[in-house]
Amino acid sequence: MKGCRKLYAIAALVCFSAWVAVAGPAGRSHPSAQGDKAGKPTAQAGLLAPDKGKFRILLNGQVVGGEEFEVSASGGTWMARGSTTIRSSDGADVKATGQLKLTEDGAPIHYEWSAQAQKKASGSVEFTNGTAKSKIDLGGSSPVRQDFTFPSPRVAVLDNNLYDHYLLLAQLYDWKAGGKQDFPVLIPQDMIPGSISVESLGPQQVEDAKYEGLRVSTTDLEIFLYLDGAHRLMRMDVPSSKVTILRE
Repeated sequence: MKGCRKLYAIAALVCFSAWVAVAGPAGRSHPSAQGDKAGKPTAQAGLLAPDKGKFRILLNGQVVGGEEFEVSASGGTWMARGSTTIRSSDGADVKATGQLKLTEDGAPIHYEWSAQAQKKASGSVEFTNGTAKSKIDLGGSSPVRQDFTFPSPRVAVLDNNLYDHYLLLAQLYDWKAGGKQDFPVLIPQDMIPGSISVESLGPQQVEDAKYEGLRVSTTDLEIFLYLDGAHRLMRMDVPSSKVTILRE
């Protein structure tokens, strides 16, 4: 898919819908997000780990924003919270927040988000047994609703502007199995389902630091995730967009 069904015309670094391999045309009430059959990750009980911190967002080496995030356990489930502010090309701030509730094995339960640029929008997604019931409120008389079905309840939520979701993706990856693993994906702000591949690159040297590397890819783009020994996301590079995310 070449274009973006974005809510706002903002920086290209946050337009993930342009590169996620869309599994069905926009507008279907129940598009399927079937990935290919190679290397499906297996469920891992208790795979999530608590984390908290800040990311700096760089474009062409210049800081354009940041995100504060926290992943924590609560009553047998997990909650990932992120809040991002990015300066757009016209100097205005673009803000996004997201709260994602998950099971212990990483399957999403409920997601709420908000985005503020020229206008404000908000939305939510309810996940049940591989079905995602999505809703977006654009300030009109009634919200936009759409349902999606996936081959697995362990859907990776990768929303626009929220980089802590890639931290979770690295935790969903089965490090013991290794190799290339495929994940169904939902981009809630754009109501777009799809699939991506995640592959371990082994030890990587980036500048003066050593990491464990993951390649996140579709047919159109590659994103590189760099993690420490505890598999915490420390750095994220999108070479084609000259975007880098750094943990502070």
